[in-house]
Amino acid sequence: MTGPQTQLLIDGALVAGGAGAFPTINPATEEPLGKAADGDAADLDRAVAAARTAFDSSDWGRDTALRVHCLRQLRDALNDEIETLREITIAEVGAPRSLTYRGQLQTPVDDLAFPAATAESYPWRVDLGVAAPMGITTARTVVREPFGVVGAITPWNFPHQVTFAKIGPALAAGNTIVLKPAPDTPWCAAEVGRIIAEKTDFPPGVVNIVTASDHRIGAQLAEDPRVDVVSFTGSTATGRSVMTAAAQAVDRSASSRTTNADLPPSSRKTFLMVCAAAASTVAMHAGQGCALTTRLLVPRQRYGEALDAVAAAMSRVAVGDPNDPKTLCGPLISAKQRDRVQSYLDLAIAEGGTFHCGGGRPAGLDWGFYIEPTVIGGLTNQARVAREEIFGPVLVVLAHDGDADALRIANDSPYGLSATVFGSVERAARIASRLRAGTINVNGGMWYSADVPFGGYKQSGVGREMGLAGFEEYLETKAVATAVPGAQH
Repeated sequence: MTGPQTQLLIDGALVAGGAGAFPTINPATEEPLGKAADGDAADLDRAVAAARTAFDSSDWGRDTALRVHCLRQLRDALNDEIETLREITIAEVGAPRSLTYRGQLQTPVDDLAFPAATAESYPWRVDLGVAAPMGITTARTVVREPFGVVGAITPWNFPHQVTFAKIGPALAAGNTIVLKPAPDTPWCAAEVGRIIAEKTDFPPGVVNIVTASDHRIGAQLAEDPRVDVVSFTGSTATGRSVMTAAAQAVDRSASSRTTNADLPPSSRKTFLMVCAAAASTVAMHAGQGCALTTRLLVPRQRYGEALDAVAAAMSRVAVGDPNDPKTLCGPLISAKQRDRVQSYLDLAIAEGGTFHCGGGRPAGLDWGFYIEPTVIGGLTNQARVAREEIFGPVLVVLAHDGDADALRIANDSPYGLSATVFGSVERAARIASRLRAGTINVNGGMWYSADVPFGGYKQSGVGREMGLAGFEEYLETKAVATAVPGAQH
């Protein structure tokens, strides 16, 4: 494909990277796609300075109507170029084409309507009325204001979803942005930068995008004292590093994410349906989703039946070219990630597990960073393969001895982003109320929506994205107390 523009967006201008350019790779073919602008420390410094000036010296943070206008303009401009963005996303991310009509592209673009509408209707000032604390008659007001400069560090697995879930509410709340995307998917961010520069009225410096091959650019952004908030999505280990760096600049940080478990019911028909759904869910986008359920908990007496059902369903998953509309499981993002997933598959055998399907490279796919959809049995929840985030198309099936035991296993995890439960309405509700996870699907329900807060418990994140809660993550609270003239003190 013809490569997109390879420029950074800094202070309203599209500019070359100070470090030149770096190659982008098609994960489905392992062939070079083209070049992306390679930003350096000086580029990042100029981007932060531009964002700081735009916030401190303009009315952006106070002009709600302008912010709403620019966000709606951006959504319309992205939709005008959605087919270009789709081809870039398929080629660079390895995202199956079918997913770009949903969470990989179209849904996040459409969801920009929510932060714009929220800003338009939000109660920026709330009158608490007159009171006489400590005998002083006072009129009290609570004011919500933007923090200032937001540093956004985004991953490669769902680059558009995470990018728009960050910049949408941050900009709607009145902040300015410096976006540092993952080096694996720079084109997705660079195209958004071009569209902002060419087709919207965002003032210079309000949105800055610095693509770079050097991961230290992200650390530089987190450590910069001119940055008021750091919003991070990625692995827990990297999240800890970002939080440590951000703490030195007294910033906020959020949010690293991982997964939880499925708890099936006793009905045979539903039981088999849940097993099949678990298989297809974890194989979607080669398992590279932070909220995919990667442990399937089943009654011990039906353990063998569940393994057979899951393996049969997983074996039917379409694996291959992400351009094929039938493909559900495309490639992993890189050779490094493929090798990491394979190392977990090797570990599964060493820990005493068995493959009921998959376990290596798919037959006939000698090129591309592919791993077979894999079902692992024979392990307990103490196995590393069950406890750690693999981020590949791998499902671990675990046995439980009743609801109490299933809940114990499900909650016995350092993570708590998402869980799923199936059963009678009363039983499912009881189990859901005791699961320590930030998002829960009950009997096939779908929590994902622009107005629903997204985030996790424990090591699965700090704060929330999306929904009103995600919008308010980017706001400060100010209390203003004014003495009432002539009132008795």
